[in-house]
Amino acid sequence: MSTSADTSEDFQIPIEIAEAYEARFVPALFAEWAPITIDAADLGPGDHLLDVACGTGIVARTAREQFGSEVTVTGVDLNEAMLTVASRVEPEIDWRRGDVTDLPFERDSFDAAVSQMAFMFFPDRGRALAEMARVVRPGGRLAVVVPSALDVQPAYEPFVDVAVAHTGDEARSMLGTYWNCGDLPAFSALATSNGWSAVTSRTRIGTARFASVQDFVDTEIDGTPLAERISAAQRAAIVADLTPRLAAYETSGGLPIPFACNVVSARVG
Repeated sequence: MSTSADTSEDFQIPIEIAEAYEARFVPALFAEWAPITIDAADLGPGDHLLDVACGTGIVARTAREQFGSEVTVTGVDLNEAMLTVASRVEPEIDWRRGDVTDLPFERDSFDAAVSQMAFMFFPDRGRALAEMARVVRPGGRLAVVVPSALDVQPAYEPFVDVAVAHTGDEARSMLGTYWNCGDLPAFSALATSNGWSAVTSRTRIGTARFASVQDFVDTEIDGTPLAERISAAQRAAIVADLTPRLAAYETSGGLPIPFACNVVSARVG
């Protein structure tokens, strides 16, 4: 697995897309994985947790909801729009702006560090893993959750195929990035070589929940810079072509689709 993201995008986004991320991505996808991420880090009372590339803060918020004042939580993200939304939703958490390859914290500052659904975008994943280990005390815990490879995503793979067919490299650049940490053995080996000890890893199947195929497409497109780069006609064509391919997942209550993720946890040696 490459240690660098296979995209030239920097994912600096306007506030409107950060708002869409919180309103759509979080309930549809990320809220389910937040307690799983926290559990992977074995968080407990008295701990100080760092949520790396926190986005709009669902993991940090979930930790506070689970443990209240018994834990201290800090979220760090490079994207100012994400932090603006995070601080508005939960002003009591310590939100910081910072680069994952040069975290703005002293060595051994935290008891645990986690990162959910973000490593796919990092320009140097090895350095990011090493930085997470650096800021956690010896014996502290580390956890990363990332989507599994696209070829084990029975609903997302046809979505990407259809989007690419209608928008070409625009969609491939934006949507292909999400799956590039899907090689679990390779990611685990990279973690081991960057200060992560006693690494454990597993693939877990969750459920992404959407109201319809239209909602699925809108959520996935509007949560990325692709939203500003395709036409209404292209969007409609994607929905039309994808609908029969996802018909088997439709229920009276919406469109629940499988979403596989890799969970990697370790301790600082």
